[in-house]
Amino acid sequence: MTVAPTLAIPSPAASLFHTATGTAFIDIEIEGHRETWPVRGKQLRAWLRRSYYEETGGALGSGTIRSMVDLLEARAQFDAPERTIHVRVAEHDGRIYLDLADKEWRAVEISPDRWRVIGFPPVRFRRAAGMLPLPVPQKGGSIHALAPFLHLPSANDFALTVAWLLAALRPSGPYPLLAVAGEQGSAKTVLSKLLKALIDPNTAPVRALSREQRELMIAAHNGYLLAFELSSLPVWISDALCRLASGGSFAVRQLFTNDEEVLFQAARPILLNGIEDVISRPDLGDRAIFLTLTPIGEAQRRPEAELWREFEIARPRILGALLEAAVHGLRALSRVQLDRLPRMADFAVWATACEPALWPAGTFAQAYAANRRAAIENIIEADPVASRIRAIMANRTIWTGNASDLWLLCSEEVPQGISRGSGWAKNPRTLAGRLRRAQTFLRSLGIEVTFSREGRTGSRMITLSTRAESCVSLVRTAPGNGSRGDPAIHAGME
Repeated sequence: MTVAPTLAIPSPAASLFHTATGTAFIDIEIEGHRETWPVRGKQLRAWLRRSYYEETGGALGSGTIRSMVDLLEARAQFDAPERTIHVRVAEHDGRIYLDLADKEWRAVEISPDRWRVIGFPPVRFRRAAGMLPLPVPQKGGSIHALAPFLHLPSANDFALTVAWLLAALRPSGPYPLLAVAGEQGSAKTVLSKLLKALIDPNTAPVRALSREQRELMIAAHNGYLLAFELSSLPVWISDALCRLASGGSFAVRQLFTNDEEVLFQAARPILLNGIEDVISRPDLGDRAIFLTLTPIGEAQRRPEAELWREFEIARPRILGALLEAAVHGLRALSRVQLDRLPRMADFAVWATACEPALWPAGTFAQAYAANRRAAIENIIEADPVASRIRAIMANRTIWTGNASDLWLLCSEEVPQGISRGSGWAKNPRTLAGRLRRAQTFLRSLGIEVTFSREGRTGSRMITLSTRAESCVSLVRTAPGNGSRGDPAIHAGME
């Protein structure tokens, strides 16, 4: 196809492709590098106008451009191969690719042997509006150079934050959700911006939480690492974040005037920050790492512009240190063995594989176990149903009955005003549903919840029983330091 006798479009077989959903893209080589654009995007239209002008000195009409785009889209959909398009992070042939989003369209290739910056990566990346470039990473840095910028209260918190960053370098989920809380003046937003700048910088680094599922889907479609500020967490958002952290599907109407759906499936690293601990649902809390920041004293405060100047100087080496840890993780991943798998098993295995490049073996396991213990206590206290069950079983070893019996028992054993307060189960059916969500955390406290059917009518029964020991702690037993000579890296849960 030609625009004019002197202007030719690149070969469709070499330049065009489509995604599994039929969206058309085109690869165009410009000044020695390859750029990937959506066929329906502004970049292609601008390139066509410019190319035609440089060749002829004239201007293409909008109708001609529309016809060209229609034909290119048809060729991409019917004659060109299918490819997967990625945002910021991708995987191919056992290697991880991190899009630098720079003008040369370069990427970092992370393999079990090394990391390097390359052009023409074997994967295709999509550049969404607002994406900013990462600096070219540098070797020889230390991850500990990041600590002074974050002002975290403990070494455990820093180890878990780095583990979360390493999880964000994985090309697929599930990802742990990072929940940051603290009073005003504890630099929650600054911490959120710094962490996002290391993996997925954006012109709008921290946003207000979406008001509906469609907005959340659009944010996840156009970004990789999502950072939100919030003051409360509605139930529907909590469920959506669970699916987004673990990898789930979303379906929304394409337009309000028709009944067609747009399907979106992805997993994304997520960061939430707020003054209070807003995560109270056990299913989301079981996927989260919790950080509570302390206020920064006046003597420790400094201008944010100064902090960012220093961070920009340190950022290439900090990113290089993260990449070195990811290289070690890819090399050691097949040898990692966890005696018991926590809820976020993939995250725990990956962090265990990476940690010998950063600090002594067992650092992550101890930090993660302590964080989970604190999270369980906080969420149990914040969940009226779970806290009532713990109080009921404090003086019992077993209880059996139906949901109505349990609902009445819970109402009898607590003050009337509290049991009917905000967050309480309004009826037996709601209580049973809330109890199912709290099962995992209650089990960690030694309370086993069993649902069954009994009798000729198949009545639904609930059995609560206590165990002598709990399995909340995560203890690493590592015979070696995870070097190439170790046959395996072991981790256990007690």
